[in-house]
Amino acid sequence: MTEFIPPGTRWIDLPSPFAIKRGGALVSGRVAYETWGQLDPARGNAVLILTGLSPDAHAAASEADPSPGWWEAMVGPGKAIDTDRWYVVCVNTLGSCKGSSGPASIDPATGAPWRLAFPELSIEDIADAAAHVVRALGIAKLACVIGNSMGGMSALALLARHPGIARSHVNISGAARALPFSIAIRSLQREAIRLDPNWNNGDYDEAHYPESGMRMARKLGVITYRSALEWDGRFGRVRLDSDRRDGEDPFGLEFEVESYLEAHARRFVRNFDPNCYLYLSRSMDWFDLGESCAGTTEAGLAAIQVERALAIGVGTDILFPLQQQEQIADGLRAGGVQAEFLALPSPQGHDAFLVDFERFTPAVGGFLGAL
Repeated sequence: MTEFIPPGTRWIDLPSPFAIKRGGALVSGRVAYETWGQLDPARGNAVLILTGLSPDAHAAASEADPSPGWWEAMVGPGKAIDTDRWYVVCVNTLGSCKGSSGPASIDPATGAPWRLAFPELSIEDIADAAAHVVRALGIAKLACVIGNSMGGMSALALLARHPGIARSHVNISGAARALPFSIAIRSLQREAIRLDPNWNNGDYDEAHYPESGMRMARKLGVITYRSALEWDGRFGRVRLDSDRRDGEDPFGLEFEVESYLEAHARRFVRNFDPNCYLYLSRSMDWFDLGESCAGTTEAGLAAIQVERALAIGVGTDILFPLQQQEQIADGLRAGGVQAEFLALPSPQGHDAFLVDFERFTPAVGGFLGAL
């Protein structure tokens, strides 16, 4: 059980006990975050970034941690999320292993990692934890909340559960509820982890880590994060050179695309806690914004109180397809929000917001620049 905490991380303690949506409470919880820029005297220039499943709070380089962040091309002076103008806050998701409390954290009652004793985590809990960070930083109303992927779900839950917390919203490749295809993929990922004997019902250590299960889960994820168009253009049917194949395994790696998936998975597996992966994955499957208002998803969207919004999707995204971002924009407009839907023609699928900055920079920067 390992936590992976960037050196620039700071923390805010959650109220203890911190109520959990599906029952119970988290004791002595905390949320990790990083900031960039300066909060103006009126405290009205704050932008909150909510992340996908695996990123930490280190979205960009800072004095405390000069290493490049996971959204380095988007956050910084003169960039789309301009830190010369905005005070940017990025929180690490509750339930993660990158600084915020999660299954890999120590349970103060036992002195051992929480593991599967961690409370059943929902997107709504992630949103409530983020709202606490915003208020603890002395911010009454955000200028904008930006959510990517799972963070798009968290952002909608934040806005629904904490009316008036933000003036505007950018939802990037997000969703107001989980679709069957995405649920099916994540179910297979969790099954791969749980069927690894080393998972041992969540009781593993560094010497007995469910590496095979995590490798398979990550490969399944990466396949859905990109598009068939990109896989074809990037790898085609190129085979590995003979010296890169395992001659003793008749079913070993043979194609370049297989080698890429294997290398990508191996870089990930020892840098993310399996139990945290299970918890966060399941939280997405459970999410339907309609539950926050005891009604339909559309009613939940229409009840959100922001002035302006932008929902961005990518035509090649199979994990969070375009109709989900269109549903967000339509639902917000039904409630009187000035909401725009932008479909980008990127070939890079769900992960496009992490790599296709030629398209995402003007989209996000243009929206924020008009605020």
